[in-house]
Amino acid sequence: MTLTETSPPAPARAGARQWLALAVLLLPVSLMTADLGVLWLATPYLAADLRPSSAQLLWTTDIYGFLTAGTLVIMGTLGDRLGRRRLLMAGSAGFVVASLVAAYAPGPEVLIVARALLGVAGAAVLPSTLALISQLFADPRQRATALAMWVTALSVGLAIGPVIGGMLLAVWWWGSVFLIGVPVMLVALVTAPALLPEYRDPAAGRLDVASVALFLLAVLPVVYGIKSLASHGPGASAGVAFAFGALFAAVFVRRQNRLAAPLLDLRLFRDRTFTGALLALLLGMTALNGVEYLVPQYLQGVAGQSPLQAGLWLLPGAVGLVAGSQLTPVIARRIRPAYVLVGGLLVSLAGYAALALSEGVAVASLGLAVIMFGVAPISVLGTALAVGAAPARKAGAAAATGQTAYDLGLALGIAVTGSVAVAVYRGRMPADAPAGARDTLGAAVSAGDAGLAAVAREAFTAGLQSAAALSAGFALVTAVLVAVLLRRVPKITSASH
Repeated sequence: MTLTETSPPAPARAGARQWLALAVLLLPVSLMTADLGVLWLATPYLAADLRPSSAQLLWTTDIYGFLTAGTLVIMGTLGDRLGRRRLLMAGSAGFVVASLVAAYAPGPEVLIVARALLGVAGAAVLPSTLALISQLFADPRQRATALAMWVTALSVGLAIGPVIGGMLLAVWWWGSVFLIGVPVMLVALVTAPALLPEYRDPAAGRLDVASVALFLLAVLPVVYGIKSLASHGPGASAGVAFAFGALFAAVFVRRQNRLAAPLLDLRLFRDRTFTGALLALLLGMTALNGVEYLVPQYLQGVAGQSPLQAGLWLLPGAVGLVAGSQLTPVIARRIRPAYVLVGGLLVSLAGYAALALSEGVAVASLGLAVIMFGVAPISVLGTALAVGAAPARKAGAAAATGQTAYDLGLALGIAVTGSVAVAVYRGRMPADAPAGARDTLGAAVSAGDAGLAAVAREAFTAGLQSAAALSAGFALVTAVLVAVLLRRVPKITSASH
């Protein structure tokens, strides 16, 4: 047979070493999303110990997600230049240090800073794991299987974070919820040099520092404005924050359109499939996470469950998310993605309605399980649709942008619906109640006044119900946008790989 007749060699199939390396990579991936929820059950205890204001409590919870979302694209560019394994190890080391600082934080300010550093470290880890998976698995089928496991790890982490938190709080203090990240990241640090290849892009573009600053200046003032509205009502500070955010967003867009190698290639948004996938990720996660953040507090502060009991009541939600994540690829082989996503969102509406119209431990647990089952298709298909809509040379940027939308949605869920819940809670509390009791349920319950505690529990329940109604609205809008923008996307046959 001549050289011209020889078929190209098949890609080398991965062996036990590569699959072991994947297992090492999936541990920090699960931890990244688990760390979004691991704090939820600890909130009443850290509130009683550190006595943060309501605004500080919200910042403590959602600054992690905002900093992860805000720096993902930045870290993706850095990884291309410095090396993915090196960035993974640097992020893991930073995560260990920040976890220790958070666990032993003496006050809310230190805890907020530590959570911010955890977010930046997480942003260094996530894109590195994706790039390294592509290097470990040359065979397309094996690579598709590895990427599906990566998406499942994200879902599993999001689901089990509160459960793990409940188990830890049954034995130790609130800071222990941060220590789960230490052994996980130490495993990644120790094994990475032996199991993971190094990869860097020799043609990587230069990191535009001005774009980085403009991106953060566009996002963070808007977040501050939302929190200011919830804490103090309409006022000058919120208006100024929104104006600053809009100004810097306009400057950011203008700069990206003029750069040869932009931080965020805005031309990708001309494709309706890409835009629809990102909106599904952003709004779908916003709908989910505000409610998921409040339910653990309801179980403990209103229903009187212990951390362990609350964690067990959250298990149906974990099962719902994992089950939905596993079922989605099977259905997506036979039904167009738009129908899968819309169907899931319509299912989630039943869970939101249950939380908005009723109350009780069983309602909260099962309602959250239905919501997480219905939202699962967005987690599985969102990034895949965004990457599939982008040119092959832009696949990395599309993946980073999809993950940014996912994490930004999770953080916005807490900021938007959490702020609404706080506003409702404060509005229903007596005007002469102590300032701390008007800020948080934990402070009201620990004040020693049975009448005040009863009013606070009713006020918190009303806040949760309002947040659930708002989340249902987000889910409905998401379903409409998906039906319009993604209805022509064909079945994803690669889901079978």
